[in-house]
Amino acid sequence: MTNTSRLFFALWPDDETRQALLRLSRSIAAKGCKWVQPHNLHVTLVFLGRVDEDVASLLKQSVAGITVPPFELTFDNLSYWSRPKILCLTCRQAAPDNTMLLTSALTEIAENCGLQTDTRPYTPHITLARHARYLPDAKFEPIVWRAEAFCLVESCSEPDGVCYKVRQQWPLLKSTTL
Repeated sequence: MTNTSRLFFALWPDDETRQALLRLSRSIAAKGCKWVQPHNLHVTLVFLGRVDEDVASLLKQSVAGITVPPFELTFDNLSYWSRPKILCLTCRQAAPDNTMLLTSALTEIAENCGLQTDTRPYTPHITLARHARYLPDAKFEPIVWRAEAFCLVESCSEPDGVCYKVRQQWPLLKSTTL
């Protein structure tokens, strides 16, 4: 059997953003949900699923040429998604063009590597809690996420639950060609 890993592309927060997310999570009064551990907070760009090492290597080589300028996402809305039963932060305004350029480029590369990706329109979000049953009332200052890099992340099952590990990171860069 081929050795595979469960992978996805994501934005990974800097320490300041992670601390802001942790403070927000602690301020929300919601019962019965399972809060995402601070070290697992992220913004998924493209979920890849089970990927063998050969395809993972090809993905890494292919995404190295992506040139998308850095961008900001403003997470200013707490949402409850009933089907997956999650509490998440979303953006009231449409995602910046560079966000969509990045997700489109990553999706195209994944599909060129033979992987199936989600066909739903992309919605940037940060999952704060799972097993949620309702939307709690919460007032908070928007969290501005400055995206200056993207990552390939592995979802690892551990005795205490899932842990996300960054396997590689690439900076967001403006193209140097005219």
